[in-house]
Amino acid sequence: MSKALGLMSGGLDSSLAALCLKQQGIDVTGISFVTPFFGSRNAERMSARMEIPLLIENISEVHLDMVKSPRYGYGRNMNPCIDCHAMMFRLAGEVMQREGFDFLFSGEVLGQRPMSQNANALRSVANLSGFPDRILRPLSARLLPITPMEEAGLVDREQLLDIQGRSRKPQEALAREWGLVDYPSSGGGCLLTEKHFSDRLRDLFEYQPDCSVAEVELLKIGRQFRLSEQAKLTLGRHQQDNEKIRAAAGPEHILLHTPGLAGPVGLISGHPEAEDIETAGAITASYGKGKDQSEVEVVAETGGNRQQIKVRPMARQEIARLLL
Repeated sequence: MSKALGLMSGGLDSSLAALCLKQQGIDVTGISFVTPFFGSRNAERMSARMEIPLLIENISEVHLDMVKSPRYGYGRNMNPCIDCHAMMFRLAGEVMQREGFDFLFSGEVLGQRPMSQNANALRSVANLSGFPDRILRPLSARLLPITPMEEAGLVDREQLLDIQGRSRKPQEALAREWGLVDYPSSGGGCLLTEKHFSDRLRDLFEYQPDCSVAEVELLKIGRQFRLSEQAKLTLGRHQQDNEKIRAAAGPEHILLHTPGLAGPVGLISGHPEAEDIETAGAITASYGKGKDQSEVEVVAETGGNRQQIKVRPMARQEIARLLL
């Protein structure tokens, strides 16, 4: 029995690709990668439903390095899809060699995404991965050149599929036929494809090109403000955000809150100057219960040190020009 290791997002395509091979009697295992931009929750749920083992690997550091400078550039937003897919195949290929799998597979569909899933892009992904002869795309395999796995009899080409294009109807019909229900809707799986998040990330890369994974994680919380070239503010929208901000705060950050007045928690990152701290305090005060007061006390805490400053809550029209 041949053994296949597949890139599993938990979406419809990767799930169908896994089932397509499993139905041939192939021993199928999935692998899901975790980064600040996407996780493994859907893959865990769908793999359990299909009774397919799943490996999970956190690749946040190396993936962020790639996102900062992708060889093939970005898509419509900050999504470097070709480089990303190639990296995942490369890392999965290392697991394949180490654990004795015969080949890799994915749920990519020819022509589904004009820029990253055309024939040239699929070849580029395979070549860049370092495993060009060990990658199978079961959903479109019969429209693509025959692979060494098919030639060697590890996979029956006649049982592979010939899906292409952007329509989801063929996949939805297969899902009904194969009893695959309650799968995640298409899209929304990667934050890098979302414009609002991409704008925040683009700003971070411009002013902090050496940013860490932790600083990228902050982009997913609350409101974001660019205070200056050297500093920015993350501000909670509600209690859950406030708790996340407190949990994310490190010794290099400054935490802001308004004692005695209900309001958001703020976190200053970067290398703030005194003017940045005062501006951040004025923004924090503007979103709290003291927004209509002429002066509000704000506490700034960092590394065990505590500083009290008094600020005038900033007018919302002034805040708007700093909001990311």
